[in-house]
Amino acid sequence: MSQKAELPSLTGHRTKTRKRDEKKVNDPSGFRDSLIEGLARAGVGGVDLEDLEVQVDLDAVYKFLDTAGNKLDYRRYGEVLLEILIAGGLLAPGGSIQQDGEKGMVQTRACVFQDAVDLERVKAWDQVFIKLMRRYKYLEKMLSEEMRKIFVYLRGFTQEHRTRLAQVTALWVASGLILPNTLVVIINEHQVKDSVALDFMLDVLSVVKTEKGSSAVLTLLKRSGLDNMLDQLFPTNKRTPENMKNAFISAGQPDIVTYLAGLENAGAKKDIQRSLRISISDEEPIKEIIRDLKESVKKNGLLEQEAVAMIWSAVMSAVEWNKKEDLVHEQALKHLKNYISLFSAFTSSAKSEMVLCNKVQEYCYDNQNFLKCFNKIVLLFYKTEVLSEEVILKWYKDGHVPKGWTVFMDQMKKFIDWLEQAESESEEESDEED
Repeated sequence: MSQKAELPSLTGHRTKTRKRDEKKVNDPSGFRDSLIEGLARAGVGGVDLEDLEVQVDLDAVYKFLDTAGNKLDYRRYGEVLLEILIAGGLLAPGGSIQQDGEKGMVQTRACVFQDAVDLERVKAWDQVFIKLMRRYKYLEKMLSEEMRKIFVYLRGFTQEHRTRLAQVTALWVASGLILPNTLVVIINEHQVKDSVALDFMLDVLSVVKTEKGSSAVLTLLKRSGLDNMLDQLFPTNKRTPENMKNAFISAGQPDIVTYLAGLENAGAKKDIQRSLRISISDEEPIKEIIRDLKESVKKNGLLEQEAVAMIWSAVMSAVEWNKKEDLVHEQALKHLKNYISLFSAFTSSAKSEMVLCNKVQEYCYDNQNFLKCFNKIVLLFYKTEVLSEEVILKWYKDGHVPKGWTVFMDQMKKFIDWLEQAESESEEESDEED
């Protein structure tokens, strides 16, 4: 048998690693040193920033950042870059600037914390960031991530630095440079208990209102998810509606108070609606339903027209309707007759009657089996004095909603003609008596 020849072995051969496979050492401190060294020459007139009397030249700052991106690895150290431009150096846990052995605290004055002395200067810095993001698109996503980290350190910053951070944050969330939900990070126990989170958020909202208006404040709260978490900005022992109201009014944000009242009102309405549906489904005595509903309406400051809208919804959802159109009409009228006293108790004003008229109209249009039943329901409410002649005529003339109007106009024409004729005869009899 022939044996395979042994393959020769190479000794002393060194395999060359491809450049793309070489692992780069992570060196944020080295990147920091290079960046700060370059920023040091961004003083007005090219003067070094070590001279504390020299102002930062933001044009020079951007020019350096623009060209340095060709040499410094922004993709790898993007968050480090942004951290230095905001805080002046690398942040240690807690929010202080990192110490670096014999070098001590390594930082630059060419940053938001040190240089943005007022809102106008903050806006100038905002433009630096905007231009930088346009030049290096990938930094935009990194900015939101970096802000999530910085927001956790609010308590470690001075009040002055927190104010400047709040101002630039407001500009960035208003313009979409960072994601609105980034703000949720500020809510954590150690920042809430000393009202640091609340004060910071109020500063943010103040700038948003100044720059974009009150509507932008509410839009920001909704997009960030903070609209349902505002109470969590307050320390546990101050988490009351009264304290929240006073805090937002004092901060010049009455629209937030109105909005919160609306949310509370909506929550109360949902609870009342749920309770009403249960009472109707359980066939509780109508007198008890009227009593409980009147108490709830009074307690929560609801209007009668809001109550009658809830009654209509609850009454119509309490039944499994017949699928056949001709049978559902009879079923609907029979069902509604059982709740005439409930409707009557909450239609003491023309406004409430009009709301009921339009709710019936919308329901009959949205549920096609009821399309031909509309005039029968209105006639039932008219005969039982839930709806008055004046309101029905007003509804027909200009009080109706657009939904299905052409269909219901034709349905109601004969009844309306009859009402108008009866009204005319009544006026003639009155004139004869005079």
